[in-house]
Amino acid sequence: MENAAGSRAETAASIALARRLKPLENKPAGVLVVHEIYRSLQGESTYAGLPCVFVRLTACQLRCVYCDTPHAFQHGEPLSLDDVVEQALKLGDDLVEITGGEPLLQDEVYPLMSRLADHGRTVLLETSGAVDTSLVDPRVRVILDLKTPGSGELAANVWSNLNRLKPIDEVKFVLCSRDDFDWAVDVVHRHDLTRRCPVLFSAVFGQVNPTDLAAWILESRLPIRLQLQQHKILWDPKARGV
Repeated sequence: MENAAGSRAETAASIALARRLKPLENKPAGVLVVHEIYRSLQGESTYAGLPCVFVRLTACQLRCVYCDTPHAFQHGEPLSLDDVVEQALKLGDDLVEITGGEPLLQDEVYPLMSRLADHGRTVLLETSGAVDTSLVDPRVRVILDLKTPGSGELAANVWSNLNRLKPIDEVKFVLCSRDDFDWAVDVVHRHDLTRRCPVLFSAVFGQVNPTDLAAWILESRLPIRLQLQQHKILWDPKARGV
């Protein structure tokens, strides 16, 4: 009975994953499925407040309970790698973020990031931490979003990604509760993260009071940066293209 139940669960998980990746089916080589390319102020990371070009790719294999970009799960336009590079450069800012969805699901993202770096851009990669980062160009600043227990996707973390962190990278924890905070502090200690790169703690918008999170950080006595989603403060939290 247990084996049968396990098999049914695996089948259901496989079906769900296939459904989530469907927007990338039959995608030709050299093409990226792009949800949107736009210019705004960077709302997160240590680059918060700076003008930034965002390249948001379509599809994600995860379903975090707090996801604020579900619109990128399904809808996107197929664009050639050349077209994406051209559009990103045309917007003119030195800072470019590649995000999603989960951008590392599309192989063409690797040459995209390298070409942007070749053009002198500072390239940020916002990735869930659920995909191996070993193929990312070392010039790219990886923002690794480790999934907490409260996210519902803890099992998806690729822990070996922590071994690949560079001083220019960042680790982000999105916290759903005090329990998530305590879990994140334990991870920071066990992996000595604050000595390796900047560490950012972010409160789930509308669920955890950022003032409380600030107090918890002070209590921890760790050199952790409180992250506020500036774009949600400046504009409607549900607005797109900001």
